Amino acid sequence: MIETESLTKRYGASTVVDRLSLTVAEGELLVLLGTSGSGKTTTLKMVNRLIEPSAGRVIIDGRDASTIEPHDLRRKIGYVFQRIGLFPHMTVAENVAVTLTLLGWKEASIARRVDELLDLLELDPAFRDRRPAELSGGEQQRVGVARALAASPRLMLLDEPFGALDPLTRDRLQQSFLRIRRQLKLTAIFVTHDMVEALVIGDRIAVMHEGRLVQIGTPAELLQAPTDDYVLQLMNTPKRQAALVDGFLAAGHP
Repeated sequence: MIETESLTKRYGASTVVDRLSLTVAEGELLVLLGTSGSGKTTTLKMVNRLIEPSAGRVIIDGRDASTIEPHDLRRKIGYVFQRIGLFPHMTVAENVAVTLTLLGWKEASIARRVDELLDLLELDPAFRDRRPAELSGGEQQRVGVARALAASPRLMLLDEPFGALDPLTRDRLQQSFLRIRRQLKLTAIFVTHDMVEALVIGDRIAVMHEGRLVQIGTPAELLQAPTDDYVLQLMNTPKRQAALVDGFLAAGHP
């Protein structure tokens, strides 16, 4: 469904994304994994033309994205940000309905769709008329996902959507998102720097380092056969953390 061909982004003499080529099959969740500055977010933004590539191209459903008007392209792609980006002066219902209003949906249809999405994201209907500031961080992020799903996109882009949340809320939202993705058969690209999150949610993981793709494969493939020292270090992180926990418990700590 999505293909990047030698996708490149330069800023002056600095190359942020360097000849990135990969494919995302329909219904697949691909994780872009890497440390800050590895080119993950820039890649995501080039997919929906928030940033234009310096070279290469993005193909969506067999069509070169550069031939599609940016606003038309973005309305067909759900985008979820880490900082959520809800409009503070709007109610929850108005935030969720932004894209539908731009698309010219009738008021009654918008109201029905908002109710459907609040139910899908397990949000209390009473939240409809609240402002974002009245919600918890996890509730705000659910509203952000609902807004991204409003126009029934087949493709979603998620830029570290749960990174700012506490561990319990993050785990709940990860599981909720996986349920929704399976239910709606979404294709998704998910950016994270968290190794454990990548292993938990990804069908495949594309590891980026200094703008380049260094390895791509299933979680099991990357854990069992890292092809690069950088990938090995990333894969060893959750193992090292688990060993520390085991050692702590073995020492008799409660």
